[in-house]
Formats: sequence, structure tokens, C-alpha cells
Amino acid sequence: MRTLLRLKRLMPEVQWIMWQNRSCSDSSIRSLESNTSILKHLTSKITATGPISVAEYMREALTNPVGGYYVKKDDMLGAGGDFITSPEISQIFGELLGVWCISEWMAAGKSSIFQLVELGPGRGSLASDILRVFSQLKAVLGETDISVHLVEVSPKLGQFQAECLTGDKTQTCNDDQPAYRSGTTRTGLPIYWYRRIEDVPRGFSVFLAHEFFDALPIHKFQRTEKGWREVMVDIDPESPEKLRFVVSHSPTLASGILLQNDESREHVEVCPEGGVIVQKLASRIAEDGGAALIVDYGHDGTKTDTLKSNLFLWQGFKGHQLHNVLEAPGMADLTADVDFSYLRKMTGNEVTCLGPITQRSFLKNMGIDSRLQVLLRSCHDSSTRAQLLHSYDMLINPEKMGHRFQFFSVLNRGRLAQYKGMQKSTAPLPVAGFAELNVE
Repeated sequence: MRTLLRLKRLMPEVQWIMWQNRSCSDSSIRSLESNTSILKHLTSKITATGPISVAEYMREALTNPVGGYYVKKDDMLGAGGDFITSPEISQIFGELLGVWCISEWMAAGKSSIFQLVELGPGRGSLASDILRVFSQLKAVLGETDISVHLVEVSPKLGQFQAECLTGDKTQTCNDDQPAYRSGTTRTGLPIYWYRRIEDVPRGFSVFLAHEFFDALPIHKFQRTEKGWREVMVDIDPESPEKLRFVVSHSPTLASGILLQNDESREHVEVCPEGGVIVQKLASRIAEDGGAALIVDYGHDGTKTDTLKSNLFLWQGFKGHQLHNVLEAPGMADLTADVDFSYLRKMTGNEVTCLGPITQRSFLKNMGIDSRLQVLLRSCHDSSTRAQLLHSYDMLINPEKMGHRFQFFSVLNRGRLAQYKGMQKSTAPLPVAGFAELNVE
């Protein structure tokens, strides 16, 4: 699904790097339409100020207010869009995450206030499945004050979410209010939309980030004979209408600030925005209680060997197919694998982190097999049964999503304080999904 692009290193003395164009088919590349407004904007900026960072390129391509992918794209999700996420594949995925949210709320002491906060909620499918679980478990939640808070910068996706979760029964908020949209969910809960995490009210919250961090801008670095240098985006002198990757001739501010002194890899990606966001989540969880569950493509700083062989974790998607990341900026989603070891470092010492573990392990621990059997027993339509089995396979098969997605959690330190001192061999971590489910 997501394929690594091979780096071709040219003459070391000039330190140029260029990526070869790769595609699942030549026809898919030819079918791409150039987003001329973004491309002209980028080439003008580069002409005026010089090569830009990968982070700046990524930010413009995805969130430029005029032609950014997430701003202007009508529908990038689902079978007819550019990519499909786990919630669109099977309702079981969202249901199990709903159970996880309630499990953490209960384990943390059943706070009287329970805020469900999702970062980058897509079409709203995940939140919809979770809210259905909340509705089914009303007896467990009791009189808890539950509310839903969505952090979304895309107006198009915000419309999809409003339709999915409220039947589009929402209203625009005044400019002096933190939320820009509000309403009531189909299950009767208050729901709000924000552009920034800072605007979400303080209080006990369970934060969900599913395929959110991988779309945040990254800085790219390469170790050279003269030290660390940043990978930049420049205009191709042989084709002025095209962009290319180059390596800076001298250190940049980012290369001096973002790299760790003990870094041993040859090529490194750093996502400072991801670090800032996870710090904000950690601060809220430490002060207000709650938890965060981050689900994404990623690794735990373990892809050293891959990086040393000059394979970059840098991808672009269009119509479910790979395309050159510098072609038609604004027309395709751009992502980079999440380095969970970096996120863990950025959370600090006031919270506890678990994972990453594979999606297969997490869903198995949450009881996906039992849930599948319940659905199969109540389903007598052969095509629906086949679809349930196909979706299950997509989610947990190691060759599909099972090992490609990782689950990572940030918890309040008090959440596990009572278990401090227990031997791991005799007492598995009492956090749903990160330990085997006890069905006895």
C-alpha cells in the first residue's frame, strides 16, 4: 500500500540528491493534473528566497488556503477517494476503539466529565462507530457529562463529519468562541469543531489520533562527509516547471536544532509539529487526566538498517497508487512514517507511554476475533459474511494493515501507579489493547 522510494545519490562533492519517479503505472502519472496555483506559488517562493525545506513544501501542498489538498479536495476518503482508512473498512475497528475509550475512563476513576477528542477525524466514521458503542453502554457511563470535540482544519471534511455525526444539524459559532461549529450528535451528545487543540476545553479527555501524525510536515536530513545536511526542495534547472530534491550545501537552523547528538542513522526524518502536539496532549493528560491513543504508520526508531540502505520513508498517494511526491503539489496526500521513539521523548516525564504495538496485536488483545464471531452468527447473507471476513483480514493480516499500523498510548502517570512494582512476568500491564484480553 505504501511503498518506499529509493534514493539515488549523485556526485558526493556537490551533494545533490534526486528521487527517481516511481509509480504503480505510467498511466496513473499521466492522468495527474497539475495544481498550477500551488506549483507557481512554490516556484515563485523558491526563485525569491532559495530552496525550501521538505516541511514547508509539505505544509503548502496539504494546507495552503487556496489550493492545499486538505482544504480544496472534495472527498479524499473512501473507495472513490484517494485513500481508505480502517474505520471505512470495518465497523469493528471503531467499536473496539470505543470499548478502549470507556475502559480507560473506568480505569482512571470514572470522571464525571468525559470529553472524546479526535484529531483529524476524516469523514467521521471512527467517531460514529465509537458513539454507537457509547450509546449501547449508557448503563456503564451513567450520568457522566459526555461531549465530543473534533479538531479539523479542512472545511470539506468538516461538512462530511457534520453530516455523518449530526445529520448536518449544526450551526456556525461566533468568532469570539473557541469552536467554529457546534451541534448535537445523532445520539444526543453535544459536539464541537475546532481548528487548534488549544481551543478544546480543559477537562478529562480521551484523545484519538488515527492517521493524523503521518500527515504533519517533516524535516529531512542526510549525513554527509561534511556533517548533517538538510534535504531541500528546489526548482529543476533542466525543467523549470518541475521540482527536485537537493541537499543543502551548509547546515540549516533545523539541522542544528532538531537532530539528536546520539543519532546513528544515515537519514533521519523529524516532525517538530508532531512533537509540539504530543507535548500539548501530554500536558493536558498530566494535569486533567485522561489518555491518548495514536494509530499510524510508523516505527520505534528501528528502521536504521532501511535508512542506511538509502530507502526513505516518504510517500505520496493518488487514486490508491503511488506517485512522485513533487509532482502536482496539492493534488495528492503526502505522508511520512511516524517515529514513535521521537514522540515518546517529546512527551517528557509527567506521563506514561505504552507501545508502539502492531494493529494486529492491539485488535487481537481487544477481542476482535470474538466480535467477528458475534457478527457472523447474526448474519445470514453470504455476501455480507464474505465482506466481514475480507474486512477482518484487511485489518489484521500482517501483509496488509496488521503490521503496517502501530498503536501508541499516552497515559496519566497515576493510571498505572497502583501497579508499580509488579513483576511484568506475573502481571501484564492493565491497559486494554496493550495486554491480552482476559476472557475468563
